[in-house]
Amino acid sequence: MKVRYLSAFIITSIATSAVAQDLATSKCPQGLAQDACQQAFDVYQFMAPQLGLALTGGTATAGQGGVLGGLGHFSVGIRINGFRGKVPDINNPAFQTTIGQAQRRTLPTTDEWVGLPTADAAVGIFKGFPVGVSNVLGVDALASMSYVPTLTQDDFSVTPSSNFQFGYGARIGLLSESIVTPGISVTWLERDLPKTDLVANLSGASLSVTDTKVKTKAWRVVASKNLIMFSVAAGIGQDKYEQSAVVQGSINGVSAGAPGTSESLSRVNFFGDFSYNLPLLKIVAEIGHATGGTVQTYNSFSEGRADQSYTYGSLGIRLSW
Repeated sequence: MKVRYLSAFIITSIATSAVAQDLATSKCPQGLAQDACQQAFDVYQFMAPQLGLALTGGTATAGQGGVLGGLGHFSVGIRINGFRGKVPDINNPAFQTTIGQAQRRTLPTTDEWVGLPTADAAVGIFKGFPVGVSNVLGVDALASMSYVPTLTQDDFSVTPSSNFQFGYGARIGLLSESIVTPGISVTWLERDLPKTDLVANLSGASLSVTDTKVKTKAWRVVASKNLIMFSVAAGIGQDKYEQSAVVQGSINGVSAGAPGTSESLSRVNFFGDFSYNLPLLKIVAEIGHATGGTVQTYNSFSEGRADQSYTYGSLGIRLSW
């Protein structure tokens, strides 16, 4: 990925939400830097749903539909979620510098792979109540970990308050897996990213997203069945991304900002998993699709809207005992 593409990716890599709003007029105040400020805001809006999807993926625990089976049972896994996304091309930015309304334009984008690694863990808490050959209402505790690097380069910087942030959640078993029944569960997982400041310097201008706070919440209904050497799982749910930030653009020392930005987006997410089973270990491949919600921007983008749907894939390993 070129450095300028990386700058666009990083400046929005913690912006995991967008809001439906009327952008018939610019979000930024009039002035010499209004156009740069508006472009920064629109790039932020455009990338936000993509980075939210890269963070959440599909299942809370790769390849797992039912609960683990109570105390003494654990699961840990790592995976990467990725898809063919659209990244704004900011190699040669153009800004209007006269006082007045920001200029509407079609901002160029390029096809790039967007992906984030994630780590997760599950701990069995309660096996559930026996019903026939299965159990119901079992409980697992869920945890996840997110990572934001500290980066300082010539043209961009990323400064998180902490590099690591942990998430938490729970899984409730509607039906525990047995020799004749599938595992069915409902999961809820919240992932927060650390408060982070991001700045990109581009041809005499600067774009920044500072004081960013992000919360993502996802619930899923998942069913799975172990077929000895292989396992299959499928599910559906909803992702909700909430965040707040201060977006600012600056040209030749003159700045304009959109302070107090607070936004939210909800999307439907459905997916299927296929696992190859080894002793204690599963290799899991997943494919899914996220859609829904409305995101409006002042500027348009050459390869679609900010709220377009995306098909994604995941590949990971999970260790259980």
